[in-house]
Amino acid sequence: MANEKERFVDEIVELIGGTKNIQSATNCMTRMRIRIQDEASVDQASLRELDGVLGVVQSDTLQIIVGPGKAKKLTDLLLERYDIKEDSQTPPEGNQTVTEDWQENKASIKEKQKKGKIKSALETIGGIFIPMIPAIIAAGIFNGFSSLIGTLQGEGTLTGDFWEATRLLFSLIGTGFLGYFAIFTGVNAAKRFGATEALGGMIGAISIASPIVDLSQLFGLYDADEPLNSILTTGKGGIIGVILGVFILAKLEKMIRKRVPDVLDLILTPVLTLLITVAIFVFIIMPVSGIFSDWLVSGLSVIIGSDNAIVSIISGYILSAVFLPMVLLGLHHGLIPIYAIQLDVLGGVSLFPVLAMAGAGQVGASIAIYLICKKVGNQRMKRIIAGALPAGILGIGEPLIYGVTLPLGKPFITAGLGAGFGGAYVMMMHVMANAWGPSGLVAVPLMQADKMIHYVIGILIAYIGGFVITRLFIKKEDVANA
Repeated sequence: MANEKERFVDEIVELIGGTKNIQSATNCMTRMRIRIQDEASVDQASLRELDGVLGVVQSDTLQIIVGPGKAKKLTDLLLERYDIKEDSQTPPEGNQTVTEDWQENKASIKEKQKKGKIKSALETIGGIFIPMIPAIIAAGIFNGFSSLIGTLQGEGTLTGDFWEATRLLFSLIGTGFLGYFAIFTGVNAAKRFGATEALGGMIGAISIASPIVDLSQLFGLYDADEPLNSILTTGKGGIIGVILGVFILAKLEKMIRKRVPDVLDLILTPVLTLLITVAIFVFIIMPVSGIFSDWLVSGLSVIIGSDNAIVSIISGYILSAVFLPMVLLGLHHGLIPIYAIQLDVLGGVSLFPVLAMAGAGQVGASIAIYLICKKVGNQRMKRIIAGALPAGILGIGEPLIYGVTLPLGKPFITAGLGAGFGGAYVMMMHVMANAWGPSGLVAVPLMQADKMIHYVIGILIAYIGGFVITRLFIKKEDVANA
């Protein structure tokens, strides 16, 4: 007998025109993305009313928004249950025909955005890390609990071999990914740039291999007293260096393959590609990108790692308040490599918890608008908010942003201003995450153990801030005819 998820997938398949109408499918963090044969065969009205569907977007793929976690499970079930081909390409955004009010608003906004070279480059870099997010989240949670158990052992609260074995097991799972982050980055970058994935993984592996130190010593580039200050050492340049190295690898591999006879391609192409790429990578890219990474981390430390409470409060407030406008402009993709650099260099991400407050401000603002809607009798807006609030609390902010605060205008601003207070608190308390992923309350396990409570307090402050400022500045007439 089919379980609940199977029935849900069956209903989706029926409403989109059956398996014959499905070309392929994949998923992102919150959406099932299905390539459709005939869009006219999709019953979008019934699909958006289906219990469990948060929204439907039609572009070059049919995007069914079901929330984090569910998107992956349901897509895997769809692929397996109906023997559907997995879509290996990430569908582009834009030119979307949407089936709900908030989605129509989103589509019109996206259509006005021009995708320039910088934005495309940021999206490409972001796309390298998106497939790794499940592993990043899992590794971060296990490292966090390993650290918590170690702290409790030190205090004498937890004793015995069982807890020591548990701590080591959790640490093993966490470092199993994060210890080889550069290799996974190399593989995904190769996939993104069109290079052989195994060769991309080799570039990542080379960046953390011990012979790098021997080479550095041979050429006088190693600082034995302060190894991290060496011009060249293992991990120098971090994941930014790996991405640049794989980009060059992809260009060289394509160029060499065109010129090598077919009979020698399997041997000569990878050998020549790696030889040239690694020479450039080790002696140029790693040192240069290492300097860039050091500058970036130092600059971020002044802004988001300051011991000065006033600096922390101001920077936390501003970053949280302006994050969603950055999302609208498509600039948020550029933050993903910064997360990765912090995780690689510092062992944690301090920027993510601060920016996560932005969505909490939207929740507070939407609650304020809901109460105003009750007074003025705006049933349509009440219905949108009631349906979108649970998703917003769990970190899916699109329905609230595009269905409530952004169309009204002023609440989008007041929500950001309110979120800033949560960001200021989180920054002041130096909250650090072991990974990044969905925001909202589902991100609590991602925080370092001793900072979880401060993250939750920050969310509550952002809720209250968004609510109070919106209640002060939004009038009944702003909502009555919305």
